[in-house]
Amino acid sequence: MLVTLSVSDKLILDAMCNVVDGIAAMYGQHTEVALHSLDIENPSIIKIANGHVTDRGIGAPITNLALEKLKSGADISEPYFSRCSKGKLIRSVTTIIRNDVGTAIALLCINADMDAPIHSFLSSMLPNTLPLDSASVSPETFAKNPDEMLNDSIERVKHATMEDRSIPTHKRSRVIVEQLFENGVFNIKDAIVITAESLGVSRDTVYRYLRDLKK
Repeated sequence: MLVTLSVSDKLILDAMCNVVDGIAAMYGQHTEVALHSLDIENPSIIKIANGHVTDRGIGAPITNLALEKLKSGADISEPYFSRCSKGKLIRSVTTIIRNDVGTAIALLCINADMDAPIHSFLSSMLPNTLPLDSASVSPETFAKNPDEMLNDSIERVKHATMEDRSIPTHKRSRVIVEQLFENGVFNIKDAIVITAESLGVSRDTVYRYLRDLKK
């Protein structure tokens, strides 16, 4: 089960460190996320977020139950329950991290403190800056296809530009194209065609604006 990690294995684990922080940021302070290396020389936690949940840190050994999940053969465990040293009820899921040839090199363990007060658990996942009464105005669109995503991006920039009275009317199309370019919209297929149709200008006009931006 324990292995000698190659250079490429270690690069994979380095990249997984951001995943640990991302999951912890998503689920808040009552969810611990730990990355256990299966390195034969030092099988231990190499990255952890919210370690206060189980009172552990980097260097803590892999748990016996985590090893059992590794033996089971399932890359993603069913949720399971245990109690940490402080007596808290923990709900966990363990995921096996494999390298490019399928060898298990690490375990990603997500541990939620089920004894945390529900209001605290929920508030840790709520935004700090976005008022609840404006939650209906979503900054992100979960589009079903590329065209829907493109149209939404264009309309958002178009609306903001049209509302900005400091931008002369005859320059608004150019400003919209510039903003869409900065947002990376034109890396998507058919973006020029859809933008031209939305702005009521020719494709050649959009191409000209883009050429000017790339000079």
